[in-house]
Amino acid sequence: MKYSLLSILCAWPLLGLGQVNGSLKRELDSMYALDQRYRAYFMEYPKNQKLADSLMAAFEIKENLSGKLWKLQNHVDSLNLIRVKEIIKTHGYPGSSLVGKPTNAAAWHIIQHSPEIAVYFPIIEKAGQAGELPMSLVAMMHDRLLTEQHKPQRYGTQATCYPLKADPTKQECFIWPIENPSAVNERRKKAGFTQTVEENAKRLGLEYNALTMEEVTQRYRF
Repeated sequence: MKYSLLSILCAWPLLGLGQVNGSLKRELDSMYALDQRYRAYFMEYPKNQKLADSLMAAFEIKENLSGKLWKLQNHVDSLNLIRVKEIIKTHGYPGSSLVGKPTNAAAWHIIQHSPEIAVYFPIIEKAGQAGELPMSLVAMMHDRLLTEQHKPQRYGTQATCYPLKADPTKQECFIWPIENPSAVNERRKKAGFTQTVEENAKRLGLEYNALTMEEVTQRYRF
């Protein structure tokens, strides 16, 4: 059987699409929507009293809206994590070749919001190196892991808030200390970030200061 060049070129995109696991893609898209379901409110309700009132009415509460939202989100996160672990056990990391883009980032978000980053980071790193996941996401997870371990981060993606030792009733937020901060923007560029660490800090509503671990340990109560 002969094929024309036109028929081959037209069939090529369909061959690529056929490699995507459609049912898994749809499931992960739904899981990502749940991952963001209550988190989306945290940025909005503090500056939107009408939204805050509506949410409290819907949840039948009169105070501690933040606590209620986190309780709901944590429940969703725990269920999402159980399923993602099953998916990884069966398929490996569900990257772009299996579920396409941007669904390849769905499992990353669920792990990033879990207490098991240390367990799954090697799989995330391998997926990034294989081109299944953006290296910028690998960098963000690496930074979060280092921050949780109270070690200097590498890319300056993580901000945190701690009470002051001098006055525990007061809290400050800051960019967690960075390893070799003079080279951080070069590392960020190589990892695929388009903003400098200073610009990223502004995006988070902070001013970047190159703090050391010693300064943080002396000033803040962990």
